[in-house]
Amino acid sequence: MSILIFIAILAVLIIVHEFGHFLVARFFGIRVDEFGIGYPPRALTFFTWMGTKFTLNWLPFGGFVKIFGENGPEAEATNGEVAKGKSFTDAPRGAQALVLLAGVTFNIIFAWLLLSVGFMSGLPKQVDPVKNPELVSSAELLIAAVSSGSPASEVGLMAGDTITAVYTANNVVEILTPDGVASFIASHGDEIINISFKRGNNETSVETLAVTPSAGILEDRKAVGISMNLVSDLSLPIHKAFWEGAKTTANLTFLTASGLGVFLFDAIRGSSDFSQVTGPVGIVGLVGDASELGFVYLISFTAFISINLAVINLVPFPALDGGRLLFVVIEAIKRSPISPKITNIVNAVGFLLLIGLMVLVTVNDVLKLF
Repeated sequence: MSILIFIAILAVLIIVHEFGHFLVARFFGIRVDEFGIGYPPRALTFFTWMGTKFTLNWLPFGGFVKIFGENGPEAEATNGEVAKGKSFTDAPRGAQALVLLAGVTFNIIFAWLLLSVGFMSGLPKQVDPVKNPELVSSAELLIAAVSSGSPASEVGLMAGDTITAVYTANNVVEILTPDGVASFIASHGDEIINISFKRGNNETSVETLAVTPSAGILEDRKAVGISMNLVSDLSLPIHKAFWEGAKTTANLTFLTASGLGVFLFDAIRGSSDFSQVTGPVGIVGLVGDASELGFVYLISFTAFISINLAVINLVPFPALDGGRLLFVVIEAIKRSPISPKITNIVNAVGFLLLIGLMVLVTVNDVLKLF
């Protein structure tokens, strides 16, 4: 089921991305030969509108738009219809840039809409006791992440578990806060820590696991390997939900871009930890975890993937929207087009490198399962 949910999410996000390219291209009068759901071979054609064929294809992993002239001048229509619209290369540089940016923009907008719906439905929000004192009474302590190979991971604690109690044989945490629990574990590092929690949608069933803290996770104290957030379900009226959704989208986009920037900088220096990169196999597992926690968690996770897709596509690397945008900028500066032969070769090489990277990440994901 997780695989099917992942395929559906990926398909929706890619179609949203390509729909952005399609709408802005048509707005500027640029001809679009095909809007495909899935990847060829073609299964059927729904209809043809303004020279664009809307098709369903057999490989259900997203979608694409075929913009006339995007890969250089083309001599004739490729869809058998009368040409309606100009070539991508004939459009002004500004229009070309907006077409390329449209996919990323639509992914960001889609994430904003999903998060807004989440806030209307009751999306968990991290509570700051100083900034959000009114939410503290209804807040719960949530495990945000579990370190791989840590004592918490070994006993089966998972991200998303809601902590209901933390205690040893003789002591108990009176008020559950991230700092309070962390300090309690550190001060009782030589004892067995009992952690009671609720998981997923099962609000009535409480489980308890015994964890022994260990050294080496944190520099100055023993720990069990979990990070925690104080969260409260936030149900907002529609206008406040859209405002909170916008702020959350902006924050997530900034954090994602910053994290990717640091990773790429470390990669150039040869110090990146590629074992922390998650590919399709890893994301399937994360989708499964999110779906078990509930629909609101799933749509918020989908929003996060949409933001990641947008940010990655902006990287100025061949075959990505950012790489194509870089070519447009170079052409604008030199005031003459780059040879289509060169751009096609560079994009093809970039595409092969991306496929190779995806294969390596996928192999790493599979190895993590054993």
